[in-house]
Amino acid sequence: MCGSRGRDALGRYDEDFSFVSPVVKYLLFIFNFIFWLIAMAMIGIGVYARVVKHAETALACLTVDPAMMLLVVGVLMFIITFCGCVGSLRENICLLQFFCISLTIIFLIQLAAGVLGFIFSDKARNKVTQMVNNAIVHYRDDIDLQNLIDFGQKEFGCCGAVTYTDWSNNMYFNCTDNNPSRERCSVPFSCCISTKDKVEVINTMCGQGVQEVEYIEAGNVIHTNGCIDKVVDWIHSNLFLLGGIALGLAIPQLVGILLSQILINQIKDQIELQNYNLRHRADPWR
Repeated sequence: MCGSRGRDALGRYDEDFSFVSPVVKYLLFIFNFIFWLIAMAMIGIGVYARVVKHAETALACLTVDPAMMLLVVGVLMFIITFCGCVGSLRENICLLQFFCISLTIIFLIQLAAGVLGFIFSDKARNKVTQMVNNAIVHYRDDIDLQNLIDFGQKEFGCCGAVTYTDWSNNMYFNCTDNNPSRERCSVPFSCCISTKDKVEVINTMCGQGVQEVEYIEAGNVIHTNGCIDKVVDWIHSNLFLLGGIALGLAIPQLVGILLSQILINQIKDQIELQNYNLRHRADPWR
């Protein structure tokens, strides 16, 4: 019968019966193994960025060093998923509880960060503005940082943090009279308005001296709006997409918590069954 679950006519369980489901056990193992591999990749990228690239000087403008963040997140993921892999294979309750509790804490931290970011959006905006301005100062210090800023300005059609004159904070684009740089009072080429017309030679100096002209005249050549406002507008117009991404990040964590908790309960039931069988063998009348 389907409801007997390995019981005999007297309601006793068979010797080979187990409450632990192989499907849950190995599904949890595969789940953890995939994220364990991802953690290994994150650690490798973090070590490369930190040791090989020596990017700490150029990226000092950022609030958090991306290389260190990758290393910390990768190491945490490695430890947590390793405990999940071993705990599921060995049916170890302690390791599974550590895995489950760790995932729950991380999920709650992410949820709290999202709520606090929404409540204190003005402070978060000011912090991001400060970070972008610091990145502008170090624009020429690292090619990767330069490519990142150029990509953002091209993608969002913007220039600077709040306005295009923010580029005067950079020593090469500074608009003071005593600046000997040939890029004085200019902005990067990524600020320029791209034209649809096919031309053989692209004018990469289109932003030359635009900080010295009137705002309206500069707007004919470059994007004068800052990137912060552009990014905020993009977020407002893509809330469903961002919500889907957030849900996609939350679902694996919730699945891991659910599977680990199910497996923990099954292991506990199996332990109780084994204890019952031991008592039954010692005293068959109990």
